[in-house]
Amino acid sequence: MVVFKTRHGSVRGFRASGDVVAVLGVPYAAAPFGVHRFREPAPAPAWTGVRDGRSFGPVAPQSARLPGAPVWSPGDEDILTVNLWTPAPDGGPLPVLVWIHGGAYTFGSSAQPDFDGTVLARAGLVVVTLNYRIGFEGFGHVPPDGPIAHPDNRGLLDQVAALRWVRENIAAFGGEPGNVTVAGQSSGAASVACLMVMDRARGLFHRAIAHSPASPCYPRDIAAATTREVAAAAGCPATSAGLRSTTPQALVAAADQVADGYRRDPASGSRHYDPSLYAPVLDDDVLPTDPLTGMAAGAARDVDLLVCHTTEEYWLLDAVGSSAKVTTDAQLARFAEDFGLPDGLVAGYRAALPRAPVLDVYLAVFGDLLFGEYANRLAEVHARAGGRAFLSRFDRRRADPGAVVRAWHCADVPFAFGNLDDERLAFLIGGAPTAADQGLARRMVRAWADFAATGSPGWPPVRDSSTEATEATEATEATEAKVWTADPHAARTGDRAAAVRALWAEADFPVLRP
Repeated sequence: MVVFKTRHGSVRGFRASGDVVAVLGVPYAAAPFGVHRFREPAPAPAWTGVRDGRSFGPVAPQSARLPGAPVWSPGDEDILTVNLWTPAPDGGPLPVLVWIHGGAYTFGSSAQPDFDGTVLARAGLVVVTLNYRIGFEGFGHVPPDGPIAHPDNRGLLDQVAALRWVRENIAAFGGEPGNVTVAGQSSGAASVACLMVMDRARGLFHRAIAHSPASPCYPRDIAAATTREVAAAAGCPATSAGLRSTTPQALVAAADQVADGYRRDPASGSRHYDPSLYAPVLDDDVLPTDPLTGMAAGAARDVDLLVCHTTEEYWLLDAVGSSAKVTTDAQLARFAEDFGLPDGLVAGYRAALPRAPVLDVYLAVFGDLLFGEYANRLAEVHARAGGRAFLSRFDRRRADPGAVVRAWHCADVPFAFGNLDDERLAFLIGGAPTAADQGLARRMVRAWADFAATGSPGWPPVRDSSTEATEATEATEATEAKVWTADPHAARTGDRAAAVRALWAEADFPVLRP
């Protein structure tokens, strides 16, 4: 056993492998309930003796039950914890990578098997993963109540508190507090993009990795309208006092009820297709501007950025049943209308996918709308504003008798962490990994480790365009994208990627407004 001293007390780790020590469930802030509920994160209380670090901390309130991960139980309150993996318990300093999990700002945790940091630590990093408030607790708008402050974006504030904990404590684990990379996937990647433009996070990290960043940020009026819907479903007033008096489990159940209502009603607008209720709120304080606007203004030009998206993002959401089925031309036209997509976009996708059924056209458009095109634009606006940005696409597929595993949402994460052998991840990668899969994982782990250490993942950065890239052809020419496949010589979707980029020239982000 290895004991580490933090500013709040000592914690005992364990050998995750022969050369890596792990420490789990270390508090970085106080439990965000009771007097701390709906407030900014408060400092973690100190403890005496040596705290045991062999178990993950409780997950945030949610209804999800994810394979291999713990579930939330009412009464679990000490949810603001970090986990660490270090190859240098007595040495260092090493680059630090801080991981923010995804889950539509509604579910997920740092305890998912994809996120074990052992392989990345073995590559020369000190790895930190964290839990933060999600759902209404983290991103629900709470109306003001006199002098009591209930800030929006409490989940983002938790992430900032975790980064401050890293700055103050990571040296004890062999990490370099002046060389921190923050990384995430999906809503975790979008959180990374938000942190890049937030004043409160400035200086707490130096590089950023965003895999499949989710595009929406909500204006305060949308967040307030969602609060009224959730409060009505929970049977409480949509006031500070009413919401504080309602249990976390009641708000989780109410949000599930509201989301199910959108899912069942094809006339309910854009939320019908994937009813995610929560997103970062443009609140004039914690997050005064959306990431694209902030990056375009140069708010993050000193932070190196590595962006990745998969080439078939939305097929996962269809496979797990969380997305509405669109199988007719009329439904596809209604989808385009509900999202206000530019004229000709769907027709352009049909031309790029000439033999695809309607469902595949819909999934391709929706995946690029939420993730792919947004990822491209984040890299490009960052480069045009003077920052260094690197872009990549994950295009690994697997076809076995009776099943095809696509390059879908989340499939890249086990490869980037080097965690392919856990059978709980078989659904994402299609069964036992092949030798080619293991080679792909080694290359992706190396790219992350090199980027965290030096600011370069091993391929050219996005080139700044000499003029504003208003035409997609100009944007495409300014982009160097690494393609991740099990065959390093293959780049099967390059031509289609260039074609669909041209279709988005008329689309402005953020485009998602319920």
